[in-house]
Amino acid sequence: MKRNKIDIISLGCSKNLVDSEHLIRQLQAAGYTVEHNSSHIDGEIVVVNTCGFIADAQQESINTILALGEAKRQGRIRKLLVMGCLSERFMADLTQELPEVDHFYGKFNWKQMLDDLGKSYRHDLASDRTLTTPPHYAYLKISEGCNRYCAFCAIPLITGHHKSVPMQQLLDETRNLVDRGVKEFNVIAQDLSSYGTDLTGKMMLPELIDKMAAIPGVEWIRLHYAYPTQFPWDILTVMAQHPNVCNYLDIALQHISDKVLTAMRRHIGRDDTLRLIERMRREVPGIHLRTTLMVGFPGEGDREFDELMDFARQARFERMGAFAYSEEAGTWAAQHLSDDIPQDVKNARLEALMALQEDISMETQQSKVGTTQRVIIDREEDEFYVGRTQYDSPEVDPEVLITKTTPLLPGNFYNVNITSALPFELMATV
Repeated sequence: MKRNKIDIISLGCSKNLVDSEHLIRQLQAAGYTVEHNSSHIDGEIVVVNTCGFIADAQQESINTILALGEAKRQGRIRKLLVMGCLSERFMADLTQELPEVDHFYGKFNWKQMLDDLGKSYRHDLASDRTLTTPPHYAYLKISEGCNRYCAFCAIPLITGHHKSVPMQQLLDETRNLVDRGVKEFNVIAQDLSSYGTDLTGKMMLPELIDKMAAIPGVEWIRLHYAYPTQFPWDILTVMAQHPNVCNYLDIALQHISDKVLTAMRRHIGRDDTLRLIERMRREVPGIHLRTTLMVGFPGEGDREFDELMDFARQARFERMGAFAYSEEAGTWAAQHLSDDIPQDVKNARLEALMALQEDISMETQQSKVGTTQRVIIDREEDEFYVGRTQYDSPEVDPEVLITKTTPLLPGNFYNVNITSALPFELMATV
């Protein structure tokens, strides 16, 4: 056990990761040695930043806490602290059921941790953070919370109302990160579409991205988690005008059946969804759309699922993830709908949808064979350099494996020739 060392474990999404990065900077300023997601925990204090989105993520958080609680009982760590979405949502229950945890913090009061450790929160470092990503890319969180209140989603219960980060603060952070070597900015939020509405009454995402794109040194900007209703259409113009705004948009659509979308309280129907996709592809030729679809929501019969499969075939999303509905306590669906679809049916539908998507992904990948693509190099492995195109977000999208014929530097851009394709990888040469 190393004294004055803190291990931080981040679970869940990239928005959680940004919170951990801010905490790490504060702890380092307070004199601690901090390690993030270490494969070997040896600090005297461990902080777990939990995820509380869906049942599987909640269980992963609980299992992590239990394992660390056992390490504490064995004397391998001295103090166990828990923060993040799970503890924000279930603080009272967790405090009672997990006495091995020394202190629980929510998603927004983790600054109190510094005081409890006998340190002071540095307000002059409020916008600073220690990156846990490779030095050439970073996540930029532009807002917190969500006002949409979809029937199935617990995020508003955890994060509260939508709250935008002031634009000037984001532009200052972008310049600061560029000065530190960041070239790629993955812009994230629970709801990108609503950015700025709480500050000015209008959607300000297009203006923000337009100003970010003009900052020297910003090579790529990629957009994650837009909402389809009240979509900020001017962002498509910005994307088309700026070569450093990637032709990529992550927009969760969930379903296509009017019956299911109404039950989900998504405030959009089939026809508007189809028009949305058509306009995106028309205004930004070559755009790669990433979406998330859900199977097994209450009331989804065979007819509605067949409609979803037909939609996936026709829309041909370049990137798609899917999950089966799980009832989340406190949500509108948990209170008003019966989770009446057997788990084996949900699993079979999920498997069929993902099998279809794998075929679509393979065709998307094969369409790039013979083309030249600009890639950023993430790392070097034994046989390949590993990079990504503008269409590939870190961690979740395909990678490009580049044959080692000449030395390449991680964090630099190169033009490569795509020689062959797999469903989730491209092979290339410089």
